[in-house]
Amino acid sequence: MVSTAVRRLSLFRADEPTAPVPAVYDASLCLIAQGAKQVSLHDRHLTYDAAHYLLVSVDLPLVGHVTQASSDAPYLCCKIDIDQAALADLILAEGDRAPKAELPPLAVYRSDDDLVDAACRLVRLLDRPESIAALAPLIEREILYRLLSGPHGPALRAMAVADSHLNQVSRAIATIRSGFDRQLRISEVAAAAGMSPSSLHEHFKAVTRMTPLEYQKQLRLQEARRLMLAEGASAGAAGFAVGYDSPSQFSREYGRLFGAPPRRDIQRLQVSGSILTPL
Repeated sequence: MVSTAVRRLSLFRADEPTAPVPAVYDASLCLIAQGAKQVSLHDRHLTYDAAHYLLVSVDLPLVGHVTQASSDAPYLCCKIDIDQAALADLILAEGDRAPKAELPPLAVYRSDDDLVDAACRLVRLLDRPESIAALAPLIEREILYRLLSGPHGPALRAMAVADSHLNQVSRAIATIRSGFDRQLRISEVAAAAGMSPSSLHEHFKAVTRMTPLEYQKQLRLQEARRLMLAEGASAGAAGFAVGYDSPSQFSREYGRLFGAPPRRDIQRLQVSGSILTPL
């Protein structure tokens, strides 16, 4: 996984298929140049490749793994994060109203030449760093326009409409992510989302396939995993840093999500050279 000089553009390469990795995927567009990948949201499984792209309309906890890759034909992918402010500005400029129906926040669509061309031009800016500041926002705006004009337009419009359930759940997710290491107070999250607690539970689970508490737990465990692998933190220190008071509870819930207790899981990742990034 490589961050680039283009703020919202990341690149990814894998020379072999990868094991399933739980991660929170930001709202983004993922385009594959070569290879294939599968992402899962509980019992829903989607595969995308060079002929199909993935659109994530709200930050979602997914399990993803590269299914097609080799040293001769590596998996190559670019991820373009969605600029919410630019999206809202473009929708206002179009004068569109809120969609009557909200599409699923996670979907795969067949690629079209105009969208791929715009993405390629964005990537090619990396060879001309002096042009990034002036041209990247224009190309990103074109990409958003292409997406709004496609079959997924309603899902994107729902992201920017204040009273849509997708937008409200997105605000709830942002609140949970900003304080995932603190005690979760549903009333505060519901207030930030502009919903009642009961409505929050209903729509949050409809979008993410989990409750707000389960979502927070995934955030905590994934951050603890990163702390142990990238910063060498002990299991106890990592658990405490993300909000766990009980080491035994942390170890139990960690093993349930990642398939092995903390120490064994980190050793496995270190041996395999695995990374903890989505895409």
